[in-house]
Amino acid sequence: MKKKNGHSGFGAELLLVLAAIVWGFAFVAQKAGMESIGPMAFNGIRFILGALALIPVILFFEKKIQIAGKVLNGSNELWKAGLISGLVLFIAASIQQIGIVYTTAGNAGFITSMYVILVPVLGLVVKQKINIRTWIGAIIALAGLYFLSVSEGLTLVIGDVLVFGSAFFWAIQVLLASYYAVRVNVIKLAAIQFALTGILSLVISFFTEIYGLQNIFDALIPILYGGIMSVGLAFTLQLIAQQKAKPSHAAIILSTESVFAAIGGWLILSEKLTNIETMGAVLMLTGVIVSQLKRKN
Repeated sequence: MKKKNGHSGFGAELLLVLAAIVWGFAFVAQKAGMESIGPMAFNGIRFILGALALIPVILFFEKKIQIAGKVLNGSNELWKAGLISGLVLFIAASIQQIGIVYTTAGNAGFITSMYVILVPVLGLVVKQKINIRTWIGAIIALAGLYFLSVSEGLTLVIGDVLVFGSAFFWAIQVLLASYYAVRVNVIKLAAIQFALTGILSLVISFFTEIYGLQNIFDALIPILYGGIMSVGLAFTLQLIAQQKAKPSHAAIILSTESVFAAIGGWLILSEKLTNIETMGAVLMLTGVIVSQLKRKN
């Protein structure tokens, strides 16, 4: 029996690695898409696609998913959760996407990974306890953030500041997801969040950005990747995997999306980290991992 659980755990962690790869390269798609279309339009279209991509997943898992063995609450609770979580997701995705315009895909990936540490820190608001490893990890990661984000003149880059701001909202979104996970169907909740984020983004883009069908066509590959692969596929992989994987392991594995973002930026966009940025990136990743380590009994 132990052997079987070990195999299922390994399989789950492999799925999380695949999700991290998809999400890491999504930063590259988000950066590349900005060459042809504005950030709000890009987010609008990709999140609408992401919501549509979850429809077959919803139909497939409709009778198979049971959350904590409890009866799911009615549609009112689901729509309320979707509205609240969707607004937070919209803010997080919008700030991040605007920030990516002014920074590299690699930097955006490493800085966004800060949400892993910010989740327990923000948990202080609801009186959750934080262990010493989380504080140590946070200090290391903040030091890394400084080295990763300062320019040669030792001033913070605006794009990095915006992406760091988005990490706070990603952390809030994770806390909300954890709260609602035992109350509503998480796949339906995700679809509502994605749809709301997409609609709000498109409405704002209509009034603030100028683009046509040619712009959308030019950014089609990044949009399709960002919508179907990043929002639809990777979320589904995470959902399936986290039913088996340990939460601490899942957080560490998913944080490696920052590494894949840097690799993707280097391979596809010819982005390179300076020595000081490399040191910052290593410190950030180290801080995230340290914050998730647990003492063995």
